[in-house]
Order: sequence, then C-alpha cells, then structure tokens
Amino acid sequence: MLLTVLGIVAFAVGLLFSIAFHEAGHFFWARRFGMRVPQFMVGFGPTVWSRWRGETEYGLKAVPLGGYIRIVGMIPPAEEGESRRATRMRSFIAEVRGQAQNDVLPTDGDRVFYRKPWWQRVIVMFAGPFHNLVLAVVFFAVTLTVVGTSVFTTTVGQVPACVLPAGAASATAEDPCSVPITADGQRCQAGAADCALPQQSPAAAAGLRPGDTIVAIGGEPLTRTAYDSWTAVQQAIRSHPGQPLALTVERDGERRELTVTPIPNTVYADPADPAAGTTTAGYLGVSPTVELARQAWSDVPGYSGMITARSVERLVEIPQKIPQLFRAAFLGEQRDANGPVGVVGVGRISGEVFSIQAFSGAEKVSFFLSLLASINLVLFLFNLLPIYPLDGGHIAGALYEKARSVVARLRGRPDPGPFDIARLMPVAYVVAGLFIALSGLLLVADIVNPITLQ
Repeated sequence: MLLTVLGIVAFAVGLLFSIAFHEAGHFFWARRFGMRVPQFMVGFGPTVWSRWRGETEYGLKAVPLGGYIRIVGMIPPAEEGESRRATRMRSFIAEVRGQAQNDVLPTDGDRVFYRKPWWQRVIVMFAGPFHNLVLAVVFFAVTLTVVGTSVFTTTVGQVPACVLPAGAASATAEDPCSVPITADGQRCQAGAADCALPQQSPAAAAGLRPGDTIVAIGGEPLTRTAYDSWTAVQQAIRSHPGQPLALTVERDGERRELTVTPIPNTVYADPADPAAGTTTAGYLGVSPTVELARQAWSDVPGYSGMITARSVERLVEIPQKIPQLFRAAFLGEQRDANGPVGVVGVGRISGEVFSIQAFSGAEKVSFFLSLLASINLVLFLFNLLPIYPLDGGHIAGALYEKARSVVARLRGRPDPGPFDIARLMPVAYVVAGLFIALSGLLLVADIVNPITLQ
C-alpha cells in the first residue's frame, strides 16, 4: 500500500512540475518581450498558497489538473466600425472583452499582449508546449542512456514445436503437437479426412532453439539489445511469407548460418482495430526475451521520433474510441487496453508499477520516467492543436493576422490591425465543454473500469 501511494504521489509531483515548466515557458518569453504578467498559477479552483513577487502573483491552486499565466491584453479592444446591433452572441463577446480590458492599466502602454508583434506572440504561446517537448526528450534520454528501458532482445525465448490454430482444443494437452486436429483446431481421429498432426513450426524445423541470439537477418546485422532490433526481425519475418530468409545465429559462443521459411499466416492488418481487416504475413514461431538495457545517445532522436509518431496516431484515434470508452464506463464492457486513459488512470498505473514486487528498482524508475515523458509529449502535441483556447489556437490567430496584413499590403490597403480573438470565444467554450465532458468520462472509466498492468 505504501509503495502504491508513493507511486501515485510521485506521479502527481511529476505532473505538477510538468505543468509549472509549461507555464514557465510562456512566462519567461512574455516577460522577455516586456508583457505584464500579473498571475502565474499551477492548478485550478481555490487558491491554496500564493505570494507576490514584483508585479506577479505566484500560486498553487487546489485542483492539479492544469495551470495558467495571465498576460494583460490577450483580447484586443473592439475594432472601429464593429456592429453594435444587440444579439446574444455579440453581448457575450462584449462581456468577455470587457473583462479582459479591466486588467489593462493606463500605465501598461505597449506592454499588452495584442500590441506586440505577431512573431513575439507566436514565441510566447509556442514556448509552453516546447518546454513539455524538452522535458519529454530529457526524460526519454535519461531513461534510455542512464537507467535503461525494457526492450525485446534478439535472444530467442521460446520456440514452439508446432503451429496451433487460435483457440485449438488441444492447446491444453500435455503434448499438443502429438494430438491430431482439424484445420480449425478441433480434435479428431488420426486417419480421418482433414485430420492431421499440427504442422511443425518453421523455427523448429530450421533448428532454432531457446537461447539462440539472432545477430543478423537477411544479411543485416542486429544489436542484441537495441530498442528496434526485434522490430526489424518481426518486419523481415512478416514480409517473407513462403520465402527463404537467411539468419545468422549465435549459440554457445559460435555463429551458425540458418535458412528459415516463414509460413503464410492470416493476421489483422491492425491488431488494435480488427475492423481494419486482415492481411497475409509470414509466421516463424519465435518469441523474444525481455531485458532492461541501456541504449546509445545516438538512439535518442530515433526513439523519441518513434514514440511521437505513435502518440500522434493515438491522439487521432481518440474520437473513434469514445463510444467504447462510454460503454466501458457505464455498460460494463471490457476496457480497451489501447484506449485513452485519464490523469487518475495514469496515476493509478504509476502506483501499480511501484507496488509490483517482480519489478526491480531500475525497472520501476524506467517505467516512471517513460510515463512522465509520454505525458509531456501528449501535452506538447495536444496544446499545439490549432483550436482556441489552446496554445495552438493563439498561434494560429497570430499567423492569420500576419497573413491578413501581408495580403492587405499587397492590395495597397491599410493594415487591418490585431486579429480579434474574442470572436472565437464561443468556439473556446464549446472546446472547453467537450474537454470537460471527455475528462469526466475518463474519470468515471478510470474509477469503475480501470486499465491495469495485470
């Protein structure tokens, strides 16, 4: 229990630090460009602690699910000639604009956000997510090169003697390879039509044994504990159904040349999405061992890029996974292990990692640092979405303002001035509402039907 609590607390502290570091990026460049920043807060809700330093109030709030800095003049005053016809939407925008203008003092002058050049505003808004990217790369680098990360090595862990269909009735037999079965895995009498012993696995037929280390495949050398070596083995096997493939294997200190022929096998094109259909891939019949291994510094960019690509794919998939998440939260359906997880769920996983006795201390630290790195990477990607009120929305507004100014100059017209971002407030409230709804759904799912490492 103490280790579980320690894991949860460690994650909470790491999350708060990541949020504070994000806001520090905005804060540093806002002050660097002369903007007035009256507040720097970590968290939302009631203020737990605060202190004034100079013209800025620094504080910690009760709900550690975000943070903000308040820059004066984020919303410009109304444009000249703007329609004053009373509508509910215009009244709402005018109210928001009025609240923003209340922060502006007569002495602020050009220190307000909207008076700054477009490129300075882009830097200020990009700096927050960029700080999360820096943290993600630092955590990944420390994990890979100092602590080590769990990798599938090219040392063979298991070599099944035969190939059994999924769900074969003989799978629980003492020697399933000696039990005759039909093509769909049902037991049958030897000699009957469509009844035979299971096919010998290609790996066993080629002479592969547990403990063998694959040092080259198809002539390409492999590093035993490199994070991407087993992936290269899998890709080579999958891409050679029914075709011979040369392996160089190290056994008892000696190298041997083997030729294997993966058999064609029907698999899901996307294991995480059965609806994507099936494809034919090669099957050899080997599984790797798993070790905690350090990687070279030169592997950090490639590893970070791989995780970034996967994170982008997962973010894109979130909308289509919401129905299943709803069913798991309220209808008792099994939770999708590859689906989205909320802050509570990630904290729970952190606590679970710390409490599992089978993990060594290094493995726990490695997993924890990878978890923080992934959180910061998601914060970087999510905040750059070009949707207001996210940082990416402010960046898109500044870029649009610059493009509009260039077009006006080319047409010989006066500069239209600052882009009135107050007009996007209705969009901001819709986005915020959707985000709150998703957060609530994740909270319920993480409590009643959590994803666990078990």
